Amino acid sequence: MLEGVPSSLLRRTAVTTAAAATAVLAPVSWLVRATWGLPTALGASRRRLLPTVASSPQWSDGKFHNALPAPPMPKNGPRKGLLRQVHEERHNGLPGAPVPVAAPELPADAAELAVTWFGHATALLEVDGQRVLVDPVWGERVSPSPLLGPTRLHPTPIPLDQLPQVDAVLVSHDHYDHLDLPTVRELVRTQTAPFVVPLGVGEHLRGWGVPAERIVELDWHAETRIGGLTLTCTEARHFSGRFFARDTTLWSSWVVAGPRRRVFFGGDTGYTPAFAAIGARLGPFDLTLLPVGAYNDAWAAIHMTPEEAVRAHGDLGGDVLLPIHWATFNLAFHRWAEPAQRVCAAAERSGVQVVVPLPGQRVDVLDPPPATDWWSAVGSAVEGQPDGDDAGMRTALLARTASRRSLRRPAG
Repeated sequence: MLEGVPSSLLRRTAVTTAAAATAVLAPVSWLVRATWGLPTALGASRRRLLPTVASSPQWSDGKFHNALPAPPMPKNGPRKGLLRQVHEERHNGLPGAPVPVAAPELPADAAELAVTWFGHATALLEVDGQRVLVDPVWGERVSPSPLLGPTRLHPTPIPLDQLPQVDAVLVSHDHYDHLDLPTVRELVRTQTAPFVVPLGVGEHLRGWGVPAERIVELDWHAETRIGGLTLTCTEARHFSGRFFARDTTLWSSWVVAGPRRRVFFGGDTGYTPAFAAIGARLGPFDLTLLPVGAYNDAWAAIHMTPEEAVRAHGDLGGDVLLPIHWATFNLAFHRWAEPAQRVCAAAERSGVQVVVPLPGQRVDVLDPPPATDWWSAVGSAVEGQPDGDDAGMRTALLARTASRRSLRRPAG
């Protein structure tokens, strides 16, 4: 004790000093956690990418381009602008109740034609006795940061290390909701299959520890053989980028063709006349997986609406349509259940057979189950809520909390 200083004053001084230190250190600690691993998650730099991408016909003026240029983002008025939507409509994409998840029933041997949808754009294809995993994302958050960015709205249906061995891993482009660093690292540990990716994405993978012999990079119209399957990199209308750098890696859709069966995987794309050309050259398709969510007038050229997905399915010569790119992450301003409702209505009008499985549900495409509307029971957080009533949002937040607690994230 300092001579002449009351002990009570010393205690108060110590408490005040500790509180001040906490007030200073807490934001610093949060910032460190939020940015932990950021340089690695961002992927390869433009300098590292150039030797791989610069010779592509799709590359000019220092970046990749769509074959059909996207118009500039519309200059909406303040009441219809994106800032207003972010402020007023950001909760629309939350579910109104917990999203049901099915326990996958995966056979020892791959079937002639089956698909297991795990949520968003992640699915396991079974084509002519081989398995192809597309756009695998098992992470809880689609972001370079462990603390910021959209979080998963339902648990992963199966731990990643319980997947059967696959023959190939397909990636459509490098956005975080399609290319997830922790998932890639776990697949390197638990699988032996090659990663088949568009130009430039392989440089991300090499930087994350994927062996060079397990990476196949393709430009549009190029193909590779994996066992009895031919994987063809096909055109999409989208963009790429994992931070400020935009369009430095290619984006694509994919055709998975076996001796008997053909599947088209759209990844993430706007509507394009290229679908008709792909259908004429490489179709028809027994199954199409096409994105139906995250649409908005401001990015209509790079994200399809549900009705456009049904149109694209027809252009491709598709038989059965599986809607993807919805339900798992809140990435736009439409209501959570709306993509499924709209795609089913559009499919019925067009006479298209559509399957909308639960996340984790396996579908025998040669004998698909009858359609069951499970999404309307989940609903959307804001449905039926008067202005200012946050009951729906609370329900959705509880669902997300339950999902996070039950999620088993892969190591890495």
